[in-house]
Amino acid sequence: MRSYKGRGLHGQVVEAVGRRIVQGHYTDGLTLDMEELRREHDVSLTVIRETLKVLAAKGLVDARQRRGTFVLPRGRWNLLDPDILRWEITAENLPGKLEQLAEVRAIFEPAASALAATRREENDISAIEAALAAMEAAADPEELTRADLDFHRAVLAATKNDLLGRVELVTRVLLAERDLLVHQHVATADGLALHRSLFESIAAGAPADAARATERLLGQALADENASITTSATGREAGTDAHSSKKAGRA
Repeated sequence: MRSYKGRGLHGQVVEAVGRRIVQGHYTDGLTLDMEELRREHDVSLTVIRETLKVLAAKGLVDARQRRGTFVLPRGRWNLLDPDILRWEITAENLPGKLEQLAEVRAIFEPAASALAATRREENDISAIEAALAAMEAAADPEELTRADLDFHRAVLAATKNDLLGRVELVTRVLLAERDLLVHQHVATADGLALHRSLFESIAAGAPADAARATERLLGQALADENASITTSATGREAGTDAHSSKKAGRA
């Protein structure tokens, strides 16, 4: 499952059309006009055809003779595709998506950390420690988010379980949104200390301690997430009020 975000002109068209389908601007059963798409995006028909092939592979569209390419119902979509997960996210539904992410993490991450503590090798310990050091040295929320994601990927890699690695590909999309939101609004000291505690438990080969450290980390993560959502929502409301006041002043 590869993401098409940032993949040149072709990737931009995939992004635009895919997002419109997922967010309901192109509705179930709608036949897509290739010539109209070509004109709108100022690209060749070849680019449009390749775009639709990508979206078909994701289960978003299908093609039939005489009917052309049309939008499939949501039940046909590959809902675990990283791009579809990302396209579904809006400011309005982000809190609900993050609540689902928290539930998923609570189900598998403590057990995964325990498994990592049992199976980790020296290269795994080095990778987790390097990600932790990058978190501690991060100069801005974007750097901290990247390092945080690398930390959790390294923990799952230490389990030596390929399926858990695939889970990381799915959760990473929402986790990136969650981390960026939190790191923009919440102090990081508590979170860093809890990440270090998890690292030390894994490095020591202590599965029970690793599971408990993960549970504490997830508890703090949920509290930070809720605080960040509240702060972000308050900021948006203040911005809306200020904009309304300016309009009223000009009236």
